[in-house]
Amino acid sequence: MEAFSSFEAIGVPIDIPNCDTDQIIPARFLRHLPEDGSYHKYLFHDLRFDGDGTEREDFIFNREPYRQGKIVVADLNWGCGSSRENAVYALVANGIRCVIAPSFGDIHYNNCMQHGVLPVVLPRAVCDGLRAALHETPGARVHVDLATQTVRAPDGASHRFDIAPFDKHKLLNGLDDIALTRAYDAQFEAFEERHARAYDWL
Repeated sequence: MEAFSSFEAIGVPIDIPNCDTDQIIPARFLRHLPEDGSYHKYLFHDLRFDGDGTEREDFIFNREPYRQGKIVVADLNWGCGSSRENAVYALVANGIRCVIAPSFGDIHYNNCMQHGVLPVVLPRAVCDGLRAALHETPGARVHVDLATQTVRAPDGASHRFDIAPFDKHKLLNGLDDIALTRAYDAQFEAFEERHARAYDWL
């Protein structure tokens, strides 16, 4: 996965408490593979489009400059509901590298970590203020620095967030669970060679 160190982008306020994974990507799209190049269309699909595929003008991702946004500032309990990893695939397909929210669904939080999307937990009052600022000034940018564990708001205010040291290490180095395991390849190979010599009669 792509490493995360610091990132700055247009912030997109999503004012939906308990925005679940079915809203992030409806279940009927789960049969598609991320490799087919269509996942960018599925993000918030039923919120973004009418039944005939027409864009809903009132949904924020359908308005400039929010279309270009790569940091989501959400309300509480973002990513609750089912455990579908595809919700993160849809975020990644749209270049979204960070979601800031007062709280996350636990499995979705971990799925973000596995795909290089930084989930940042900040107090609800801070998130509410960030979203208000992003509505007031469309195109305002948010800066997130993982090394210092800070979010810089459009007004320059800095907000510190917590993250488990191991999760921070994985994101800074672009390591998912497979990459972490592959780091032990040399030790695995050495063991197999020793085992083959010691038990050559098998």
